[in-house]
Amino acid sequence: MASRIGVYVCHCGTNIAGRVDSAGVARFAAGLKNVVVARDYKFMCSDPGQDMIIKDIREMGLTRVVVASCSPRLHEKTFQKACQRGGLNPFLFQMTCIREHCSWVVADPGEATAKARNLVAAAVSRVNYHDELHSRVEAVHPDVLVVGGGIAGIQAALDIAKSGHKVHLVEKGPSIGGHMAQFDKTFPTLDCAACISTPKMVAVAQEPNINLMTMSEVVEVKGYVGNYTVRVRTAPRYVKQDLCTGCGLCMEKCPKSVTSEFEEGIGKRKAIHRNSPQSVPNTPVIDPAVCIHFVKGKCGACEKHCPSGAIDFQQTESFLDLQVGTVVLATGFDILDPSSLPQYGFGRYPEVYTGLQFERLNNAVGPTGGKIVMKNGRPPESVGIIHCVGSRDANHHPYCSRVCCMYALKYDHLIKDKVGHATRVYNFYIDMRCFGKGYEEFYRRVQEEGVTFIRGRPAEITDRASSTAEEGKLVVVCEDTLLGRTLRVPVDMVVLCTAMTPRRDASDVARVFGISQGQDGFFLEEHPKLGPVSTATDGIFLAGTCQGPKDIPDAVAHASGGAGQALALAARGEVDISPTVSWINPDICVGCKMCIDLCAYSAIEFDERRKVSVINEAMCKGCGSCAGHCPSGAAQIRHFNGKQVFAEMEGLLSPTPEAPGAEAV
Repeated sequence: MASRIGVYVCHCGTNIAGRVDSAGVARFAAGLKNVVVARDYKFMCSDPGQDMIIKDIREMGLTRVVVASCSPRLHEKTFQKACQRGGLNPFLFQMTCIREHCSWVVADPGEATAKARNLVAAAVSRVNYHDELHSRVEAVHPDVLVVGGGIAGIQAALDIAKSGHKVHLVEKGPSIGGHMAQFDKTFPTLDCAACISTPKMVAVAQEPNINLMTMSEVVEVKGYVGNYTVRVRTAPRYVKQDLCTGCGLCMEKCPKSVTSEFEEGIGKRKAIHRNSPQSVPNTPVIDPAVCIHFVKGKCGACEKHCPSGAIDFQQTESFLDLQVGTVVLATGFDILDPSSLPQYGFGRYPEVYTGLQFERLNNAVGPTGGKIVMKNGRPPESVGIIHCVGSRDANHHPYCSRVCCMYALKYDHLIKDKVGHATRVYNFYIDMRCFGKGYEEFYRRVQEEGVTFIRGRPAEITDRASSTAEEGKLVVVCEDTLLGRTLRVPVDMVVLCTAMTPRRDASDVARVFGISQGQDGFFLEEHPKLGPVSTATDGIFLAGTCQGPKDIPDAVAHASGGAGQALALAARGEVDISPTVSWINPDICVGCKMCIDLCAYSAIEFDERRKVSVINEAMCKGCGSCAGHCPSGAAQIRHFNGKQVFAEMEGLLSPTPEAPGAEAV
């Protein structure tokens, strides 16, 4: 029996109709094969637009529906649900994009309309070959995995735990807190960072519904939404957490000192150490790469002096398999290494610091006890703060890091407050972006404190003096774009506001969890506006700066959003699994096993008895890698099979001319 197709063309206000003749496209569609009704409407996604589709399905007996509107990423599910409410299987629907692909990218209205007609013809030709597909329902495991113990991971874990669900919080480092644990004050309220974060860190340790796993990382993920099996590798701490009292005697007696990563290279730590007195957990960790016992087989001072016998040099790494239903990724960010910008002299001049190094100078438990002093122990008389180091730079990172302007203003205030009001502070900026609540007011406050703002990106930092005033100083060479002249500003200290970048292991994490990265390297969300915490992999959500640069309030809010999405699945207890997955025709499969190696989700197994490959539909994501590479054509994707794709191509290349017979409204 011939299909009965309804075609609906959206105006999208003037987004489409401003360039495409939507009514003309509907008239054209009315002449296509098997089309019994073609309509255009101002907003097809609105309730009246959806009601129009439902009414036509019921009254005209439509067996197929085509909607020409915006991107399927935005509203495909909207229209599929409308078809379902009308009594039509949602997979007997096809959506074609005439906004992003036509009206927004084609300047000439005639060409845009012609292209829209071709796309509609292709969709109509394809939908004739659609088959009914049915989603299946799977149970959702109630436990949730949170990866990353920074402020975003902490917030997500606490939100989920409050609902009564079990949370496994996996942190790669020896303690939680992330970068926020390194900060001294937070903008714009100048609250103590430790005073804000430490209670949350302690709450995580004391929450019975949170299983905190430090020194751990996820190495393998199997399964599908609602039923993930996660393998976690835990590195040895060489200190028994159940016996350690956190007295710190082992650190006092350890004779080996090395540069501290937590202090950003400007402070020291022992071979057995913890990040700070507020660390959670408060148990020290031994670094086997520098510990005398592991390197030379001697020492053992920590073991000798530990009053509780907590030192255990025999610990080895361990593995644990966790069953979870959903995952929240909160792996955070790194800062740009400014050594890649040699003009700023980082690593060459001792008084050039990164923002995080300056945070540790300010911190009361930092290497200087919170005093802002130079390497010679004297406070600086003048400080230059350079914004956008590596950000908004075509040679490094084109995006704005969003926090640099505000933490530069925070440093301005702290320098004036701690060193003295007479200290000269210079800000070298491109644009001031003070967008958050209370941010503009803080900017004005700093201006009133006497900070100098110079608009222009510095060309270089040099120690070559051209006058007596520059002798013994660092000289910031720049152009003031407001004055239109070159300046040489002598200062004692320079702070570089470096870009927020994706973590160095972001690509490895993306591979393990089967998610994508954007052009900037951060994890890619499902939709920038409507799905900012979701990913293309169902059941895996994002939280905080792993998705892109954010300040603390935005990271916390984003984390709560990710936690809410994870809870929505966990609380429901079941999830619909899409049927658009691959399948392998056993009559055609030659057993070459090429698809098994290609599958990124380990969803294909080999049946030794029949000598053919078999798809595990529960794990398949329908990416199409197997179908694209199968030499025998045995692998296909449901809803994207050969007949459907070739029919779409035929409709695109040879659209049927307009003909009478169908109803165009």
